[in-house]
Amino acid sequence: MKKICLILFLFAIFVTRVKACSNEQECSSLIEQYTSQITKLQGQANTLKNQIAQFDAQIKLTSLKIQQTEDQIELLGGRIDQLEVSLDSLTQAFSSRAVETYKLSKFENNFSFVLTATDVSDAVNRFHYLQKIQEEDRSLLKKLEQAQTTYKGEKQDQESLQKQLKTQQANLSAQKASKNTLLSQTKNDEKKYQMLLAQALAEKAAIDKALISGVKVGPVKAGDAIALVGNSGYPGCSTGKHLHFEVRKDNTWVDPTSYLQNKTVNDEEKGGTTSIGSGNWQWPIQDTIRLTQHFGHTPWSWRYSYSGGIHTGFDIISTSSDVIRAPADGNLYKSVESCGGSAINIVYIEHGNGIVSLYLHVQ
Repeated sequence: MKKICLILFLFAIFVTRVKACSNEQECSSLIEQYTSQITKLQGQANTLKNQIAQFDAQIKLTSLKIQQTEDQIELLGGRIDQLEVSLDSLTQAFSSRAVETYKLSKFENNFSFVLTATDVSDAVNRFHYLQKIQEEDRSLLKKLEQAQTTYKGEKQDQESLQKQLKTQQANLSAQKASKNTLLSQTKNDEKKYQMLLAQALAEKAAIDKALISGVKVGPVKAGDAIALVGNSGYPGCSTGKHLHFEVRKDNTWVDPTSYLQNKTVNDEEKGGTTSIGSGNWQWPIQDTIRLTQHFGHTPWSWRYSYSGGIHTGFDIISTSSDVIRAPADGNLYKSVESCGGSAINIVYIEHGNGIVSLYLHVQ
């Protein structure tokens, strides 16, 4: 018994310690502090120390937001429990009253109250009594409807908060993974960190130059072969054989998800498989597709300081074929550019309306 009490006591201490703040006001204050700290760090020089500090601050900020959301869910859960009890009571009360009122109104509507009344005054009183009962029933019905509306709204809020919590938890896992990847790849070495940043900038410069100096090959149709998956740019601007597929709209990076058809791929960044795509473009490589890095914030995207730490496309590999095919009609261009001391091959397609798709590291 003593051992059980000790375990519960230690558990209680642990739970108390892992809470980053004790109340809503303190949480909001700390969130504001960490948000300000991150903004300040982002305005400073790109150093390994600064990058680690950003990750630490972001992890703490996300942890606080998770606690805030969990507290809101807990508070909302208590309100919903109370509403359920109140709703049950109101429903039972209304059902009971409705039966009795129906019996009374049926009796009175048959003018039995006139026959059984002792005098006119008694008949009038009975009539007013029925009106009052019916008025109270209407009031009770209104309260019941209001309680049902409130309950429905609270349940929707609860579902919304649960989704928000899931997203925040995923963000926290991604932030921790990014920090671990940073430390693993740099070995806590500033020179190695700066080299990786320089390689990412060199790749961006190569793309920008290719979009200006690329040689036009000619028109292509969706499904036409345009290149082969390769590893050009290694070792300065590529770490292995893959296709970096990128889409730009008016020279701004956009998520390829909104252009590609829906497809289930092997998700090597997040694990398992994932269904991705909401557009009508064909995928540039054939099944089975391995998605090694998503668009957006990824464990490796810290090196893309020029994009705000966003990976600007998909890194994908086919397990069946190296052939890259045009996802949609357009005009094909090719370019060879210097990248980190290596030569990188880039092809791209201008699809019109300011839309360009790019294909890096091709053979």
